[in-house]
This record gives sequence, structure tokens and C-alpha cells, in this order.
Amino acid sequence: MTVTTCVFDAYGTLFDVSAAARVAAEQPGQQALAEVWPRLAADWRMKQLQYTWLRAITGDHTDFWQVTEDGLDWAMEASGLDDPVLRETLLALYWECPAYREAPKMLATLKAAGLQTAILSNGSPDMLEGAVDFAGIGAWLDDTLSVEDVGIFKPARAVYDLVEARLGAAPDKVLFVSANGWDAAGAAAYGFTTVWVNRAGDPVDRLPARPAHVVSDLTGIPDLVAGL
Repeated sequence: MTVTTCVFDAYGTLFDVSAAARVAAEQPGQQALAEVWPRLAADWRMKQLQYTWLRAITGDHTDFWQVTEDGLDWAMEASGLDDPVLRETLLALYWECPAYREAPKMLATLKAAGLQTAILSNGSPDMLEGAVDFAGIGAWLDDTLSVEDVGIFKPARAVYDLVEARLGAAPDKVLFVSANGWDAAGAAAYGFTTVWVNRAGDPVDRLPARPAHVVSDLTGIPDLVAGL
């Protein structure tokens, strides 16, 4: 097998989705948030993802920014936080999610090896553009693919179809990398070779397909590709 194209999920994979709550909690006057920010970050992410799945099932599509806002509203209420200024602060920080520290070097190494690289994300195009620019990784990406082109969230097969349509890479030439176990499973069922970035050490999801590889961060992706 020869991989020609490495495709990455964005949020939680290349970009640290917990950073917004963590950074906001460090700001002056945010004692209430400082006491609950890990729960808030976890609830925010959980609801954000749940809303994508539910909207995909019901056909009631909206863009990822809307489900991000809706997820935050639920998480803030669950943590007893009623602060419109804090809400706007958290959303502004989410717009500029930092990349995980190993991501830029990893992407640069893949590009130096002659591979195509891209993002395939639930994120809306403007969100992804902002995150890529803030992280400074655009020079190492050939394309950024958003579900907005097909109007349904992952793991719908129409989303994974975007890879061949836009990049010209057949599924058996693609390594797909995601920190979401359900996404890695969905991509594996589609026909990609998949890597699950399991930072939390969670069990593998009980789904029809499983990731071919499990890693704890992005550091070893270039070596893994070289061995395929």
C-alpha cells in the first residue's frame, strides 16, 4: 500500500478545543469559571458533537458555528454560569483554537516527504480559515475541506466523498487521522486507512469498523506513513 494523501480532522485533532475554556479561566475575575472549566470544556465539546449527529439524522442542517454556540449555551447553564460577556469571550477564543504543539512540525514533515495534506472537518469554511491562519499551518496544507460543501455532518459518507472529489485521492491511498473515535471508525468503514489520536486513553468505540492504528498524539504520523 502506498499512501499519497494524509487527511486530518480539525477540532480536537489538529486544534485544541479545550483551550478556550482553559485560557478564559486564567483571566482576571474568572474565579467561577476557574472552578469548573474542565467540566465546561467537556460538556461544550460533548454537546457540540451530539448536536451534529442529531442534525444529521433529522436533516436539520446548520453550520458548525451554530452548534458550537448551542453547545456552549448548554454547557454554561449546566455549570451555573450566566454571564453574556464570558460567553462572548469563550466564543472569541474558540475562533482562535491553537494547534497542538506537535502539529506544525508533523505537517511540515509530511509535505517534505511529498505527500498531499488536507483538513476534512465539520467546521464551517470561515471557522477553519481562522483556525488555520491563527495556527500558522496553511503553508503545509493543500486544501481545507468543509462539510458545508455537502450540507451534512460527519460521519455521513458524502463528507468522506469530498476527499477524492477535491484531492483526486482514491480511498485506498488515504490516511485519515482523527482524535474522534467515531470519526476514525466512520472513515475506516468508508475505506480509508485510519489513525485514532487517543489522547485520553479511552476504549475503542464499539462500532462496525475500527481504526487501523491508535496513537497518543500526532508526533509519529510521518513515521507511520513511511511504514505503510
